[in-house]
Amino acid sequence: MNYSAQIITISDKGSRGERIDTSGPALKKILESQGFKVSDVIVVPDETDIIADAIEHAVDDRKMDVVVTTGGTGLSPRDVTPEATRMVIDRDLPGFAEVMRFESYKITPHAIISRAICGIRKNSIIINLPGSERAAIENLGFVIKAIPHALAKLQGDPDDCGT
Repeated sequence: MNYSAQIITISDKGSRGERIDTSGPALKKILESQGFKVSDVIVVPDETDIIADAIEHAVDDRKMDVVVTTGGTGLSPRDVTPEATRMVIDRDLPGFAEVMRFESYKITPHAIISRAICGIRKNSIIINLPGSERAAIENLGFVIKAIPHALAKLQGDPDDCGT
């Protein structure tokens, strides 16, 4: 597997240097351990247009296979990652978000508050994860094994889907 990944941390405080991002680097380690080539983690503020532009740039210009966002999926007024993601995806990938919420709910009832979405832009998969390091790691863990197969199918693998 030679897939590339971009991690985008969404955090007002992180983008201003007022908070150290721990979820982005933790996700980078996990993805690299699974064979993904991960570019540097970028941190952007909770601004719809900036988030959408960062996702578009990662897919359209940098040709990343996977774009993982962390942060901005909750209910506070500044949590706009799902809205930004919806602006740039071509198709939904609801199973990823459904599994993340379902499995997270087994850990905490607050999981149902997540508004995270996942989708496809061109031949890339975009995955919204929570902002806390622990929750981001858990949620990525719930879907990571499906990513290579999903990418292979998305990028034209003609083989029948097996188990």
